[in-house]
Amino acid sequence: MKDIESLLSWKKHSYHQVVELPNDYTVLDLSQEKWPRTDAVFSIGKYNELRPHLYNSPIFGGIRNIHVGIDINGPEGTACMAFADGKIKNFGYNSESGDYGFVIITEHLVSGVKFWALYGHLNSNSVKDKKVGQRIKKGETIAWFGPKNENGGWEPHLHFQLSLIEPKTHDLPGVVSLEDREQALRDFPDPRIILGPIY
Repeated sequence: MKDIESLLSWKKHSYHQVVELPNDYTVLDLSQEKWPRTDAVFSIGKYNELRPHLYNSPIFGGIRNIHVGIDINGPEGTACMAFADGKIKNFGYNSESGDYGFVIITEHLVSGVKFWALYGHLNSNSVKDKKVGQRIKKGETIAWFGPKNENGGWEPHLHFQLSLIEPKTHDLPGVVSLEDREQALRDFPDPRIILGPIY
């Protein structure tokens, strides 16, 4: 994991922001509450956080509650950008309650490392006219935060996740069980290596 962090580190590369955040966003503690109220327009949900009260729909089976991405919460329609040049690996719709809704997975090659990024909880326009293999450019808007009726039933936000495992479909486990945590943290590294020290 340390090798991947050093190879992909935001300190070493110039990545574009995935979401343009203001200076006054809030970092949430979702280990204590379902979804705390905040006056901030934007907020962050942390990586590798145990969230015992949040994942109640059947797809989580009552045992998956460790978050292996970073959530960026904000207004519906907020733009999501490509952090680096790459291509569309997969996209689609995960329809179950509590799932991602519309999702895009991008593929990148940085410092000789091939890896993938999942953008989840998007709106339907995000997948319109997309094609597998389509090239994307650093800084290009590729998606937008979706409303509850399109994003799996959540408040508008982006679930951003990295993967060193090639996805076979438009899906990756964004929440894992305690039993799977150790391996998941190796397979899905901390997104702050791309996003920078956002908390």
